[in-house]
Amino acid sequence: MTTSLHSFKNLAALQQALANKSISATELAQESLANIKAHSHLNAFLHIDDQLTLTQARMADDMIRAGTATALTGIPIAHKDVFVTQGWRSTAGSKMLAQYKSPFDATVVDKLLKAGCVSLGKLNCDEFAMGSSNEHSAFGPTLNPWDHTAVPGGSSGASAAVVAARLVLASTGTDTGGSVRQPAALCGVSGIKPTYGCVSRYGMIAYGSSLDQAGPLAASSNDLVDMLDCMSGFDERDATSAVSCRGEPNASGRIKADYRKASNAFAASTVNPLQGLRIGVPREYFGEGLDNEVAARVEAAICQFEALGATRVSISLPNTRLSIPAYYVLAPAEASSNLSRYDGVRYGHRSESYTDLADMTSKSRTEGFGAEVQRRILVGTYVLSHGYYDAYYLQAQRLRRLIAQDFQTALKTQCDVIMGPVAPTVAKQIGANQEDPTADWLADIYTLSVNLAGLPGMSIPCGFAPGASGKPLPVGLQIIGDYFDEGRLLAIAHQYQLVTDWHQRSAGHAA
Repeated sequence: MTTSLHSFKNLAALQQALANKSISATELAQESLANIKAHSHLNAFLHIDDQLTLTQARMADDMIRAGTATALTGIPIAHKDVFVTQGWRSTAGSKMLAQYKSPFDATVVDKLLKAGCVSLGKLNCDEFAMGSSNEHSAFGPTLNPWDHTAVPGGSSGASAAVVAARLVLASTGTDTGGSVRQPAALCGVSGIKPTYGCVSRYGMIAYGSSLDQAGPLAASSNDLVDMLDCMSGFDERDATSAVSCRGEPNASGRIKADYRKASNAFAASTVNPLQGLRIGVPREYFGEGLDNEVAARVEAAICQFEALGATRVSISLPNTRLSIPAYYVLAPAEASSNLSRYDGVRYGHRSESYTDLADMTSKSRTEGFGAEVQRRILVGTYVLSHGYYDAYYLQAQRLRRLIAQDFQTALKTQCDVIMGPVAPTVAKQIGANQEDPTADWLADIYTLSVNLAGLPGMSIPCGFAPGASGKPLPVGLQIIGDYFDEGRLLAIAHQYQLVTDWHQRSAGHAA
């Protein structure tokens, strides 16, 4: 039987087809693998193994026949290559780990496998998740399926691109400073970064341990619910795994329960379903640097929320401009510590020519790490060094606290959610910032502060604006909520997507 993911508008339709046995997980996996290979020019997948995928598909078919299927059983997905996996290589987009195979699965991978998801392989990403464009992968950039001359965003660029091209209907990503939300925006898909600690970091190859958080990407907010619900939950193997704001374990099932509760409340009014919702619009998000076309699409989206009954509230997040310097002190400092384990001794790349242990370590790191990773390691080592720790690292931690306080002041006293742009422009051209490698850092101005505060945030498609090549490229709307408010964020986004169709547009025809 021949089918295509383009024939299914959402996960629910695909779930129904699998449950009705009008299609099998094995048939779907076979067709999906063929489609991926036909779109290899996107450079989205780093490792595919047909036998591993088909083995998982047959397991999913067994679950369906036995009546033990979950909402995700048989659904084809793919994992960002910072999640370690048994069988598939786990490279983090780096030459340092080019041939590494993990002896265990990350918690996120394990949970989705047990739910019956079928993995199609590992996805390209900026090396060790360091980047905003997917140009910093050791294996070359992923192409934006809407315009092959443009970047898909980063670091989860391929995770967004494969959903936009409908090579999969859902994927996993990680968000350290916007790396789920920004590529979701630039590729026209939905993605959510949950509250820090909501999803286990066990088995995620670390970049910035106090900032890294896993999150799903899919076509719509409704599709994200089952994915995030499965991925979330307390994990005793992860020292940063959180309990909820109610003091209860952050258990699987919470996301879906909160989503249903919020959705039921909104459904009470068919005319103004968002009546009473206060939307905070930060003045700092609409200043210098924001492209006029992007601003117009975001403004139109907020107006649509007002038409659904919500109220706009002008707010201030005065320390937004400090998020870039704070982040680019703290994240490189943590990266410097995390990446010190790659010394050429135990695993990873080892130089073939060296004189002694110190020379081996130096050459292995020089050969194994790309320019962006080396740049951030050097910055991080510098700010942690004697004489500079107090001046830079401690000051950045103080700024982090001020940024978090800004959000809490707004969310506790002025508004229920915060909305604004995800990125200041649409996707830039590949190589556009080659002369100034730090220019990419500015693209994270609206997303970094959410990670610094540990809050949940998501991106949903809200229109198109002209790109540098003249082609229309997607624009994303960012929605930020209070801690452990993912269910309500998803429900609010769903109300918007019930009356708009931006999320239904795929780049399959352009891929």
